[in-house]
Amino acid sequence: MTDFFAGIEQLALARWLKASFIAYPIVNALHIMSIGALLTSVVLMDLRICGAFRSLPQAAFVALLRRIALSAFAGALVTGSLLFSVKAGTYAAMPVFLAKMALILLAGVNFFTFLRFARGGDELAGSTILAVLSILLWTSVLFAGRFIGFL
Repeated sequence: MTDFFAGIEQLALARWLKASFIAYPIVNALHIMSIGALLTSVVLMDLRICGAFRSLPQAAFVALLRRIALSAFAGALVTGSLLFSVKAGTYAAMPVFLAKMALILLAGVNFFTFLRFARGGDELAGSTILAVLSILLWTSVLFAGRFIGFL
């Protein structure tokens, strides 16, 4: 597995990110922007599901924020993968990085569970619990990500 991660670090794009004076900081800034957009849209969407912002129509508000969240997640995935490629072996060995990946996986499972509830017409039964769990999971992802840079 070590060879696999060493191979990632030797990809042309990873070597370019390491060598470029401005590329890595730009990718890092884009990653932070993506995470900010993701967390903001998720929290607003989940708060609306929990009953906040009642003057806004829930279906349209949640649909808009879901599209923003999915776009922001895609941006975070691309930029995060690029950042990972620079120190793949180091990051893959860090328990906090592995915890972040597990939290993202759990947040994804939570999202798909919510979609299943919504399709079944039983949205209100478990949606508040899933929305609160979503906020907790994505906030935990943010904290785990920040710890990666300091451990």
